[in-house]
Amino acid sequence: VSLSSLVWFCEEAKRNQILKKKRKKIPNIIFKFESPKNPRFFNRFSQSSRGLRARTLHAMGDFNLALVIVAIVVCVVVFISSIYLLVNYQHPDDANQAYFPKFVVVFGLSIAMISILMLPADVANRHACRHSIYNGACNLTLPMKDLWLAVYIVDAVLVFFIIPFAMFFYEGDQDKTLGKRIKSALIWVVTTAVVCALVLGILYGVIGKVDFSVRHLSSATTSFPTSWQFSNTQPCIGNTARQCSAYTANATSEKTWTMRTTFPEYVVALATIVGSVLFTIFGGVGIACLPLGLITAFIRRPKAVITRSQYIKEATELGKKARELKKAADALHQEERSGAKGRKWRKNVKAVEKA
Repeated sequence: VSLSSLVWFCEEAKRNQILKKKRKKIPNIIFKFESPKNPRFFNRFSQSSRGLRARTLHAMGDFNLALVIVAIVVCVVVFISSIYLLVNYQHPDDANQAYFPKFVVVFGLSIAMISILMLPADVANRHACRHSIYNGACNLTLPMKDLWLAVYIVDAVLVFFIIPFAMFFYEGDQDKTLGKRIKSALIWVVTTAVVCALVLGILYGVIGKVDFSVRHLSSATTSFPTSWQFSNTQPCIGNTARQCSAYTANATSEKTWTMRTTFPEYVVALATIVGSVLFTIFGGVGIACLPLGLITAFIRRPKAVITRSQYIKEATELGKKARELKKAADALHQEERSGAKGRKWRKNVKAVEKA
């Protein structure tokens, strides 16, 4: 028998002896709890117990409902912010066209921001069952593990399939028909998918495992006592210090358990690692280049105000170049009418090209 089982058994025996002594002294009070001789009190006690559980579940339901409402509002705000970023920073030539790539951009930005906001949502969701007295309270909260997997799997699908298809479709030859552009984009996406599937499958077979450092937990055995008369001088278990063998074991007793993880969790872990490395590289380069770009833009900024003399000088030079260009263009027009394209014609062509 293990030490913990013996302690529990001794505590139960001691509690039963105390209850027997109390029943001899005040039998009516004790038996009111064990048998419903007082139905009104018994019913009131049972109703209060059920009411406590119901109030706990009701409070948790209110908290989860508030969290769901906040999550929906945040998702809507994120989606609107992504649309604003696209509309505000898009090129003027891309207005009112290419709606599918724009939808992919908005959806990708929204998923990227939501994946960051999942962390505070997870923390808030865990607070729903921290101080609850109901044992199954944490099972009534939001399924954050499934939500984490869904968000990161959608990220992977966007990166490896949807975004490449949108890029190949939008950047393809505009002279081709819609069917040919879709076919060309699908060929590239299928090729990318095959390569990614091979890489993921090979890596999952080789390194798709998780290692856990464990130590064997055990305790010494103690025989049950033959006498059940307990007192302060004769306890069930002596006051000597006892501890599990794992605390006194050598460091060499540590072992490593190797388990194969599930494929969705493996994809999430691999995407997180690759994303962290790429973010470190490109984020570091971007942060370093940001001040350089701002300084260069400040140096090359357009002059807002010029003096009157500078304006007259620039206008005179522009007028002179315009007259020369008009003269050369007129000469080319006359030579084309006459059909003679000699040395003078080539000279005028070069003058127009320089202008």
